[in-house]
Amino acid sequence: MLTAICEDHLENILKWRNEQAVRKNMYTSHEISWSEHLNWFARIQIDDSQLFYMFNDGLGDVGVIYFSQYQPRRNNAFWGFYAAPNAPAGTGLRMEFAALSHAFEHLKLHKLNCEVIAYNREVINLHLKTGFIEEGVFRDYHYYDGQYHDVVRMGMLESEWIKVKDTLTQRIARLDSRR
Repeated sequence: MLTAICEDHLENILKWRNEQAVRKNMYTSHEISWSEHLNWFARIQIDDSQLFYMFNDGLGDVGVIYFSQYQPRRNNAFWGFYAAPNAPAGTGLRMEFAALSHAFEHLKLHKLNCEVIAYNREVINLHLKTGFIEEGVFRDYHYYDGQYHDVVRMGMLESEWIKVKDTLTQRIARLDSRR
């Protein structure tokens, strides 16, 4: 379930966002201060092109899903996510399904885009398994830990979502049955 983030979520979000495992996969990879975090929250409250949600898996809050560069007139956006460090197995797939459902069924997007730093193979593979198409590579696009890294551009059209939705629904049901 997705809930728009609010002040009550900020402490957990900052804790998760500052985890090294999360930071290394984000464009903003430094440790974020509380003041910087509050400024970010204030900015997104007035920016209609950015939508941030807390993801609850039915047992508790386990991650953040966000849409950026949301353009309702063009029906497209970028998206990303990060999970709590103690999130249960399968959280990534659950979050991806929730994001896709929200993007195509609630926001009525025609296309959903994302960018993944090339060394984050786990997320690239997750996106590919859920129906995203690799559309290109931005070579040496992201500087992290003393070196440049490629960034993989991926996308999914609404028509592609329609084709994979039932299969993904079944995968989520199998995950849920193992709880």
